[in-house]
Amino acid sequence: MAETAARSRDTFDFLVVGGGTAGSLLAARLAEQGRDVALIEWGPDDEHEPRARELRRWDEMLEGEYDLDYRSEPNQRGNSHIRLARLRILGGCSTANTMISWRPLRGDLDEWVALGAKGWDPDTILPLYDRLRTPIQPVAPADRNPYVADVVTSASAALGLPVRERWNDGRLDESPSGVGFFEVGYTAETNLRASTSIHYVHPARAQGRGPVVLTGLRAVRILFEHEADGLRARGIRVRDADGAQRDLHAAAEVVLCAGAIDTPRLLQLSGVGARQVLQDANIPVVLDLPGVGENLQDHVEGLVVWEARRVPPTTCASGWDAGAVLSLDGDGEPGEGDGRPDVLMHFPVEPWAVHAERFLDERGAPPLPAATVAIAPNVARPHSRGRVWVRSGDPDAPPAIDFRSFTDPDGHDEAMLLAGVRLARRIASVEPMKSWVTREVFPGPAVTGDEELSAIARATHQTVYHPSGTCRIGASGDDTAVVGPDLQVHGIRGLRVADASVFPTLTSVNPVVTVMLVAERAADLIASEHDQG
Repeated sequence: MAETAARSRDTFDFLVVGGGTAGSLLAARLAEQGRDVALIEWGPDDEHEPRARELRRWDEMLEGEYDLDYRSEPNQRGNSHIRLARLRILGGCSTANTMISWRPLRGDLDEWVALGAKGWDPDTILPLYDRLRTPIQPVAPADRNPYVADVVTSASAALGLPVRERWNDGRLDESPSGVGFFEVGYTAETNLRASTSIHYVHPARAQGRGPVVLTGLRAVRILFEHEADGLRARGIRVRDADGAQRDLHAAAEVVLCAGAIDTPRLLQLSGVGARQVLQDANIPVVLDLPGVGENLQDHVEGLVVWEARRVPPTTCASGWDAGAVLSLDGDGEPGEGDGRPDVLMHFPVEPWAVHAERFLDERGAPPLPAATVAIAPNVARPHSRGRVWVRSGDPDAPPAIDFRSFTDPDGHDEAMLLAGVRLARRIASVEPMKSWVTREVFPGPAVTGDEELSAIARATHQTVYHPSGTCRIGASGDDTAVVGPDLQVHGIRGLRVADASVFPTLTSVNPVVTVMLVAERAADLIASEHDQG
């Protein structure tokens, strides 16, 4: 009865929009602070969805009934067939990712501060890692695939990398290279994934102290009021599965946690964004804020595939349990670089090779053999910048997503991907991996020149599902910034953003933990402001 009554209410102190990685954590923290908070989630609850709970089943969540399955715009210098998974279910993308878990590196946070994110320095942010409730541990011995273990050994020998058992103990800040099985967000005994819904919302709800969870409601517009001291967010218009709309009101704040695609999309649908974008979409301009939807970043990923002499075993935690982190010198060789990683590598149990298969099929080449092993290098610190925008005011029209991959003027991203592919080939030439691979089947041993190799790598690159930066933190005088260091939207009171869209730059390691830390930081910022006096 109490839950039904709560769902029928239309006013709360805080409305958290989006029940994903950031939103689930933030809403639970705000409820713990004694605040009256509603968590608004477009999709269903994840509590009784086994595919959202078992880490090994992550790929069953992609391109299925919960996936918004966004498509990219034609890519001038890269893959124009990217399918970007965004999950419409409580827990969001933390119900479908592989939970490779790294603290952000000190150098990444220092870069944020230099770009205007005052108060996001390492000494402020990194201690938040220790209070996360999501279990993070090295891949358990029972989950370590022996083929992948061989790739780790070959990578260490071929590239001169130390084998690491721990990644979150601070040593990666001191020496930004290594190889090994990752630290992963899961419980090894049960393969239960460490999504924020499972480890924050579910237990709080069971104890009767969680947020009011409003699933099946899609936010379609932010509600504003013009007050004497300026524009203020007052609530959210939502729509249920039958198309019925209602308005929910926030006495204190609205916090957007819809992710790096749907947060800028909702702002634009509500009339907040670049004037020209809004006018082209026939949306009345509420606030001209040109940074909304700009600064899109992602880790672009390449692929090298070899035929294996026998079918590899499928033992794993998630299937993407190990890899390498490399800082490169000016010649594309492993070195100290500038103190942060340049290339990440994943050693998947099964190659995620749809993009490679399409490339081979279009050219009449034979399909990939049944027994394969792969290495997937990706660009750790992309310099290219894309954008997200709406073409109309129709909430059902998909957003336009232009990654603009490999368009950075200095050619950094192309050079890093090319270096990663060449280093992956070197790994396969060293024992013990050398003994059980027969031949390279993609891109293929005949592809050796930089120009041809780069063209194939760019045409077949894939997203790593790490979009970020589209509502970035920065000073109020910075036209490219959308929120201040306090996460409040410039020019609007009572409206914050707390998700991956606020990243000034994408972290050089997988960002899921950093998204959680953004939510933890948001909870502290809100408490600091609303508990004064």
